[in-house]
Amino acid sequence: MITSSSPRAQRGMSTVESAIAVAVGAIGMVLGIVLLVQYATSSYTSRDSRNETSMSHDAIMARLKPVGEIGMYDPNAPQPIAAKPVAIAAAAPSANKAEATFKGVCSACHGAGVMGAPKFGDKAAWGPRIAKGLDVLYVSAIKGKNAMPAKGGNPTLADDDIKAAVQYMVNAAK
Repeated sequence: MITSSSPRAQRGMSTVESAIAVAVGAIGMVLGIVLLVQYATSSYTSRDSRNETSMSHDAIMARLKPVGEIGMYDPNAPQPIAAKPVAIAAAAPSANKAEATFKGVCSACHGAGVMGAPKFGDKAAWGPRIAKGLDVLYVSAIKGKNAMPAKGGNPTLADDDIKAAVQYMVNAAK
């Protein structure tokens, strides 16, 4: 233990000295906070965002653009007069139109057998369906059945295109 002969060292700080120390500490802390805030905001106040391309309206809208879109339609609603078939089916020659329709629309489910759809060329899966007749298959494909939407989910396809795609799938399963 270290002892001092000074009476002041033994008695500690007085109330006045403690008050002065607290006041100096509080002023120092407030001054420090003010200086930190000034330092942090000084780089933003001198910045002019009007000349930055990343802050232009087009750049901001590009960053806020949705990732995808969801479209809904009523298959029973009247179809627009100017509706055109799928680009893949329209661009194909007439001899390959059925194959193009299958590849562009039907293969999404019938290629992999999604949700019970009979796979392309699977004789065992297509046999009972073919036995019911082509007219039944046409109606199912045009109007939809179970998980399959009407016209394979493409309401712009003509009924004849759907029938040709069905015939193409039936021929592959015979």
